[in-house]
Amino acid sequence: MEIVYILIGMLLLGCLLLLYMYRQAFQDRVLRDEIRLKDFPASFGTVKIFFISDIHKRIVSDSIINEVKGEVDFVIIGGDLAEKGVPLERVSANLEKLRQVGPVFFVWGNNDYEFNSHELDSLLYHTGIKVLDNTAVKFESAKGDVLYLLGIDDLGLGKSRLDLAVRDAEEEGFRILVSHNPAIVNRLKPDDKISLVLSGHTHGGQIRIFGFGPYELGGIKKKKGATVLTSNGYGTTGVPFRLGAKAETHLITLAPKSESGS
Repeated sequence: MEIVYILIGMLLLGCLLLLYMYRQAFQDRVLRDEIRLKDFPASFGTVKIFFISDIHKRIVSDSIINEVKGEVDFVIIGGDLAEKGVPLERVSANLEKLRQVGPVFFVWGNNDYEFNSHELDSLLYHTGIKVLDNTAVKFESAKGDVLYLLGIDDLGLGKSRLDLAVRDAEEEGFRILVSHNPAIVNRLKPDDKISLVLSGHTHGGQIRIFGFGPYELGGIKKKKGATVLTSNGYGTTGVPFRLGAKAETHLITLAPKSESGS
């Protein structure tokens, strides 16, 4: 009889753990990340970016949209907007919500190619989403300073051409690189002059046991001379569970760093 009670207790603990992991996977969090960089042009003042990656099967919540609406200069989708089996109507609804926040830019992720890529490409075009497909977009301040937003196709599938994106950024200027896969950092060269990298893909390991997971937890680090933000992502892959790597989105404020370092 005692064994039966032990088994029932273990079953209850297992169910509670799964419930906890499910709740972590479906949290609606906006992390407010302030990034100050010495080479960020002061004439831009501050630039605010809403960054969301790895949506997968999730529906973007109205609470997140309402939290960031009115604060954002533009939106970046860091890949894996969709995956195989996600209804086109859900993807379309998510895009319409994100368009309420500001102009939207998109890079391809590996799971986006599981979806009907031609159908997704058509949807992005007709929704007015700018696809950064080994290309760059130029922004210019009132004083003539230049900011480039570069985006590459998925690295893991061999579709990335960082050289083309860098070549597309013709002038000197502050450069932000968006790559679904953060491993692109290992290919950066000093001549690329990338100051900031925004990535997802790893889900922060998604399920971390005693702090360990298959990938690093998301965060902001300095690598290869660039500041790299890797997001835990908004959705999940495989199973709808997370442990130790909560779902997240980001409201990034870019600003110049003063000489004193403040």
